[in-house]
Amino acid sequence: GLCPRYSALVFENIKVGPSPSALQARLESLGLNPINNIVDVTNYVLAELPQPMHAFDRDKLSGDTIFVRKARVGEQLRALNGETYKLLEADLVIADASGPVALAGVIGGADTAISGSTTRVVLESANFQPSTVRLTSARHKLRTDASIRFEKSLDPENTVRGLARAVELFQSVSPGARVIGGLTDARGSTRRVPPILLPLSFVVRKLGKQVTQQQVSRILHALGFEARETAPELLTVTIPTWRATKDISLKDDLVEEVGRMVGYEEITPAAPLVASVVPPNNPMRTYLRSVRAQLTAQGFTEVYNYSFVNEPEIRKFALNPADHILVRNPIASELTHLRSSLLPGIYKNITDNVRHYPEFRLFEIGNEIHPSAGAVLPSEITHAAAVLYNAHGDAQDFYELKRVAECVFPGARLSAAVARLYEHPARAAEIHWRGAVIGRLFELHPSLLESAGIEGRAFLFDVDLDVAQRLAAATTIRYTPLRKYPTTGFDLSVITPLRTPVGTVEEKLAELAGPGLAIIDFIRQYVGPPLTVGQKSVTYHLEVGALDHTMTTEEGAVIRNRIIEGMRAQGFDFRG
Repeated sequence: GLCPRYSALVFENIKVGPSPSALQARLESLGLNPINNIVDVTNYVLAELPQPMHAFDRDKLSGDTIFVRKARVGEQLRALNGETYKLLEADLVIADASGPVALAGVIGGADTAISGSTTRVVLESANFQPSTVRLTSARHKLRTDASIRFEKSLDPENTVRGLARAVELFQSVSPGARVIGGLTDARGSTRRVPPILLPLSFVVRKLGKQVTQQQVSRILHALGFEARETAPELLTVTIPTWRATKDISLKDDLVEEVGRMVGYEEITPAAPLVASVVPPNNPMRTYLRSVRAQLTAQGFTEVYNYSFVNEPEIRKFALNPADHILVRNPIASELTHLRSSLLPGIYKNITDNVRHYPEFRLFEIGNEIHPSAGAVLPSEITHAAAVLYNAHGDAQDFYELKRVAECVFPGARLSAAVARLYEHPARAAEIHWRGAVIGRLFELHPSLLESAGIEGRAFLFDVDLDVAQRLAAATTIRYTPLRKYPTTGFDLSVITPLRTPVGTVEEKLAELAGPGLAIIDFIRQYVGPPLTVGQKSVTYHLEVGALDHTMTTEEGAVIRNRIIEGMRAQGFDFRG
């Protein structure tokens, strides 16, 4: 309740004057200014017990009843500090028949204050709800010694103890004073901490020291707790009122009490035993981490885009809006559908970044969201989309992105594919990896860049990582040891028809080089004079060597000639 307990005594034959010098000295040592003998007693009890008290001049109170209630609309209080406070309905007040005479737990009113003419005193010793006092104090920007103590929770049983101590002090500061009418003691709902069950095993485990049931019970009894053995090695502990003020509420608190009485120096420090549990393996998360690491190692920056798109963006990538899930309550007017491709987001990244950078590499890993017939939730497919943009780029960037794809998906191969509407007609390919098509690699159609006023060229790949992860998990990678002996290298520029895939040329070169091939790297592609129309020159650098000795120049020449003769036999020619 708002007031768990309200106790009061009425005194008559009071003589107000200075306190004895001994009491004044004690108050001054506590940093309190002596005022008069009545007020000094209340301040002394506050410091000693500590129980806040307040003294009213009985002859200034209206009626014979004191009320503890909420303030009413329009009420005011002229306080002891000389300020007048407009009260709110949330404020708890002490009132007589005419209105508020004190802000409960905070400050008294000036109209009922003790003065030199006071002969009868009502001495209040109450207990108020901590949160109510704190909020009232904060609302009126008024903190007093009493409010500070009430905020911390006080023992309701202390109200009568405070009055008993005040009676004792009144006998010395105002010898003729006497109590009339007896004790007024009203109780509201009190805070009660339920008994705590304390197993001996819990105490031993928390302390890290062997103690007996008798030791624990003896210590708790000595500290004022009631501890009853209700089962073998189980105590039911009742908390004393002076420790139930937000002090003791858990069995851990009781262990602390036992520990400090046993002596912390008696407890041997030991690290707690923590069970080490291997976290469940998440293959997809591990795989995505490796893909991110590979792409960032190749100079790409990861981006995160919304999972929402709009109809123009959908149509720009030859997708059907009807195949997308419509958002009923979109967070913005341009975010109306759930995306079924990462490409619209990557395209927006291109248009946003070309204003600041002449070239950049970006990638995103996220979910495509597709309607699933008959299912409650849509299907989500994890994809990786990457873009390589260069304001002064050329077709070589296509092969650079191909190299990146081969790093992320070792052994991946490209095959020519029919270009989609948003792909360059001559530069679109499927990515084959471990026997399956996992995605596409292409140059973005120039019209998409031109429509946004963008110069330069953009090359992208879009890969289904769900498929790629399953293939990676089902495949065992076999490694060969590093070569111990030096290799010898040479370049070959192969003339082929313009539409012959570069991957086909690379496969034939590797096949003819045989087991001596250590490295094969794409260098460049050239179209123009002196080549005829419909021809291109593809240059590769090859490193060859032997596994058991240093290859001689003559041995390297034999492999080079074998490759040239084999390629010519298949209809290819060489430049230079």
